[in-house]
Amino acid sequence: MIRHFCLCFSLALVLAAIPSRAANRPHAGTDGQSKMVWTNDDLNKLHNLGLISIVGRDADERPISAPAPAQYMKTEDPGWYAEQAAILRDELEYRQGQLRDYRQAVDDARSLKESTGGIDLADEDFAATPEAGIEILQQRVSETQSELAALEDLARRNDIEPGALRGQ
Repeated sequence: MIRHFCLCFSLALVLAAIPSRAANRPHAGTDGQSKMVWTNDDLNKLHNLGLISIVGRDADERPISAPAPAQYMKTEDPGWYAEQAAILRDELEYRQGQLRDYRQAVDDARSLKESTGGIDLADEDFAATPEAGIEILQQRVSETQSELAALEDLARRNDIEPGALRGQ
């Protein structure tokens, strides 16, 4: 076993030390010629003699492309503004109704009247006191009003008629 290992190791050393004859010979197709740098003038001469061909379009023969179809821009569509404004107005009305009902429930509780139903404030914020609940609902109303104002501002910047936001 050791003899086999020594033989393989010795063979590997000998092969690594002997330079490859293929590396010293000229490669196929070069025939010992020196390297040449081709210029545009050289290429033109070869092309004129029919020794070179160019595949593809010439720079002067560019096809005339059709204009690209206009992309749909939702911010330039009055219908989109009407839909978004309707969604925000519905949300604003819902939030104002929540605030009104909550205030009524707080007033009923203070006067020891019987109140019906309630509003889930735990989905986003938690109100520890009735006043904090009112504040949370007022904040939600204000956020919705701000979103509607931002939509109106975007419509103004994109030259959308004011009536489009009202669905007119």
